[in-house]
Amino acid sequence: MNHSLNEQLMARKAAATPRGVGVMGTFFAERADNAELWDVEGRRFIDFAGGIAVMNSGHGHPKVVAAIEAQLAKFTHTCYQVVPYESYIALAEKLNALTPGAHAKKTALFSTGAEAIENAIKIARSHTRRSGVIAFSGAFHGRSLFAVSLTGKVAPYKLGFGPFPPEIYHAPYPDAHTPLAEVKKALGHLFKADIEPSRVAAIVFEPVQGEGGFNVIQAEAVRWLRQLCDEHGIVLIADEIQTGFGRTGRLFAMEHFGAMGVTPDLMTIAKSLAGGVPLSAVTGKAEIMDAPAPGGLGGTYAGNPLAIAAAHAIIDLMRDERLPERGAALGDQLKAVLDGMRREVPQIADVRGLGAMVAVQFDQPGGGAPDAEFTKKVQAEALRRGLILLSCGVDANVLRFLFPLTIQQPVFDEAMAILRDSLKAAAA
Repeated sequence: MNHSLNEQLMARKAAATPRGVGVMGTFFAERADNAELWDVEGRRFIDFAGGIAVMNSGHGHPKVVAAIEAQLAKFTHTCYQVVPYESYIALAEKLNALTPGAHAKKTALFSTGAEAIENAIKIARSHTRRSGVIAFSGAFHGRSLFAVSLTGKVAPYKLGFGPFPPEIYHAPYPDAHTPLAEVKKALGHLFKADIEPSRVAAIVFEPVQGEGGFNVIQAEAVRWLRQLCDEHGIVLIADEIQTGFGRTGRLFAMEHFGAMGVTPDLMTIAKSLAGGVPLSAVTGKAEIMDAPAPGGLGGTYAGNPLAIAAAHAIIDLMRDERLPERGAALGDQLKAVLDGMRREVPQIADVRGLGAMVAVQFDQPGGGAPDAEFTKKVQAEALRRGLILLSCGVDANVLRFLFPLTIQQPVFDEAMAILRDSLKAAAA
């Protein structure tokens, strides 16, 4: 029997790589351009996954490619901690200026989102001389051991990996479905039963939960968290790894709370910061960022010059092409499509999100249980028609939409038609 090229590669993958690296697709990428991707057999897909929110500026944007090529001709690596380079400093200056808050800031660069989270916790512990950390149910903060300990979802991220580091605690996430009073009560109990506030170094939260289901935090909850941290000397960390760089209609999601005068002490940034080249950052109050001793922060690849060149280009794109605003407009179009399908698809229980960070939740009709099977059906129908979608949520009953903010309108319209057909087919 002759096997297709994709089937041959799947067999090689199974033989050469571990099952723990879960892979959604049964096809292999050959090339990509903006919001379109072609596999090794020439089949075209519209990419609404974006490498899990990494490709906000699209695949292969000419200005990003040119920036990487220009740096490639100079040098690819020196290790910033051995021989530094100006582009690192310039990017830190830009992030210090662009992130919310007028206070003095400093930025350290790393390679991955998990690294950014781990280092933010190190910085908070160094600054406070405390050890406890509070995160939220449904959170996702990475796969390294401390980051996965903060993550508020067991399967598949924590299965078989314990025991986890001590003094990590979780509270209910204050989204639209969880009353803030319930969250306050839970944290009050935590402070009475498990750890006193004077031993808590940091509270870390996502302004919009990514893996948790695109749950948007209540504005009043952000204000309350800021007040709580100020009262007890706790460092407030906003994880903007998925929400950052235009996804929510602003460059950073925390800008939505700027009118309330609320800013975090530290922010973690990654994913679309460098358009597919590994780069992450921790940006925060200068006096907190300066807490670790020299040598306490860094990494061999941290602040890679090729990735930094890409990040400079992407910051320019976000401004010049008004990508956050464009994303918000496309997000409104997507929400209108999903809301318009509610009568034909009774499994649609909720359509939510900020800007282009949109998700649809599926429950059994009539207010029933979460419907993970229907979610899989819609995802499979869409993929069969050439649209790549990702699921998420603690109950695996949510589809999230992570299209490039640069997507051409005709391609977006084509994706909307596929989405409608897929929802109808799954509901039939």
